[in-house]
Amino acid sequence: MSTTTTKAGPSLASGRGLGAALDYAVVSHRRAGLLLVLFSLLAFLPGFFQIPPVDRDEARFAQATKQMLETGEYVDIRFQQEVRYKKPVGIYWLQAAAVKTGQALGVPQALSVIWLYRLPSLFGAIGAVVLTYWAALAFVSRRGALISALMMASSVLLGVEARLAKTDATLLFTAVAAMGAMARIYLAHRRGSEAARIQPAILWTALAGGILLKGPLILMFVVLTAVSVSVADRSARWVWSVRPIAGFAWMVLLVLPWFVAIIAKSGGDFFVQAVGRDMLGKVMSGQEAHGAPPGLYFVLFWVTFWPGSVLAGLAAPAIWRSRREAGAQFLLAWLVPSWLVFEAVMTKLPHYVLPLFPAIAILIAGVVESGNLSKMRWLVRGTVGWFLFPAVIAIAVVVAFVMFGRDLGLIAWPFSAAAMIFGLFAWWLYEVDGAERALLRGMIASVLVAITVYAVTFRSLPSLFPSQMIAEEISSAECRPPHVASTFAYQEPSLVFLLGTDTRFTDGAGAADFLRGGPCHFAVIDPRSERAFTQRAELIGLRYSLSQRFEGYNISIGKPVTLTVFRSQISP
Repeated sequence: MSTTTTKAGPSLASGRGLGAALDYAVVSHRRAGLLLVLFSLLAFLPGFFQIPPVDRDEARFAQATKQMLETGEYVDIRFQQEVRYKKPVGIYWLQAAAVKTGQALGVPQALSVIWLYRLPSLFGAIGAVVLTYWAALAFVSRRGALISALMMASSVLLGVEARLAKTDATLLFTAVAAMGAMARIYLAHRRGSEAARIQPAILWTALAGGILLKGPLILMFVVLTAVSVSVADRSARWVWSVRPIAGFAWMVLLVLPWFVAIIAKSGGDFFVQAVGRDMLGKVMSGQEAHGAPPGLYFVLFWVTFWPGSVLAGLAAPAIWRSRREAGAQFLLAWLVPSWLVFEAVMTKLPHYVLPLFPAIAILIAGVVESGNLSKMRWLVRGTVGWFLFPAVIAIAVVVAFVMFGRDLGLIAWPFSAAAMIFGLFAWWLYEVDGAERALLRGMIASVLVAITVYAVTFRSLPSLFPSQMIAEEISSAECRPPHVASTFAYQEPSLVFLLGTDTRFTDGAGAADFLRGGPCHFAVIDPRSERAFTQRAELIGLRYSLSQRFEGYNISIGKPVTLTVFRSQISP
């Protein structure tokens, strides 16, 4: 892969159909940015406003931010009464700013509107797509940069993270900014020229942002890449071009105030939890049942980076041949060392490798625009993946509707069928129309899959979100404010976010005692706790009524749940 821009190879489509959109966009960076933002909105917005809070990480982040807004305490991070020191404060501040803006604009009950907390993730994901285009321009032509950015926008994993109120989409934004700036500095040195003076400032500012979002993880990407290319070049002179002394001082200046404030507030507890228990704990053991052997990310990649992953195997031989070229060498240094670290770490979650996906997208785009994709039949047969994924999703949607909605989900069929059709044409016409047009069809299929899953299926299956059903039932009682206790069997963060910070968790007998507190007291009881609840209620002479019984599915643990809401009958 050349580090200079190249002209479209024979595999590139132009002049008609989907290729015409790229022809329009490559005329200027403004048009390219507009296309990327519009496509990102098409990919990320389905279901964004409708999906209730998702357990458990999203609801925990949102609730901690909500408590900041309620208390005015913007340094100490808490979930109810427990400190939450696993991550730094950056994402909470961004979410608080989004909710404050929503309040200023008159959004009703903004504190409990989950999509406001998701806005930083949405903007971070869109920004990461645009920055992938910017970073790719250092390696490939404008058209290739557009293809790589569109691969990111249509990828399954980024689509998930753009809809969740947590750190990973915004971390991706800072990671692409840092790596794109460092790539320009490195490649300029290889050409014997100087990079723009702003590039080191972008690099170190992005590093500071990444640290405030998720701690030192972003440093791993930068350090491993720098070390890898320096070893390959047998020289590290280029590192002085990143202004390491002044840059490090600037980064520390940006992150130090909050760290000083949290140390003053917590003593050493923050570092004990964030570094000792969270970061090192994930390295040494599989936390929260997320342990897995090496190789898991490689297996998941074919789904999480779909539809771009379909071309990864076809691009691999050309990428290997160009591994000594400066551009490919940097991108492989961005990708391979950090990927191996993630594979070696005991705790594995799909989103950990997301900051490495832009390097893969740019590598694939460079091969696509050069026309050097492999023609080996066994690899070409892999293009059936463009059809298989939407076909599997279509089957899974029907199964979900049958299991959780007791119907066939006919409302989702037109969208899933359209996704399958685009995937089918991407596969069948790959050798006729070329890789670019096939990939574009796969991207359209990805948008249709998003509509099928997020906008139609999730919205039509409320049983997947028991906390939302419970909150709606309690809200209909017109108690302001309601007081709620739930048994330990169902203590999901989403329930706290929707029903209030004072939501209490107890056992069956404790729930009966709780209902004695007043007329607007509610208890959420699981079947195993009902006997203890009724026995205690009889013993203390409690008058109560059954408000509603819910059959749902707790997606955070992958098990069905039955929950009954009881209401006190105590006169005020």
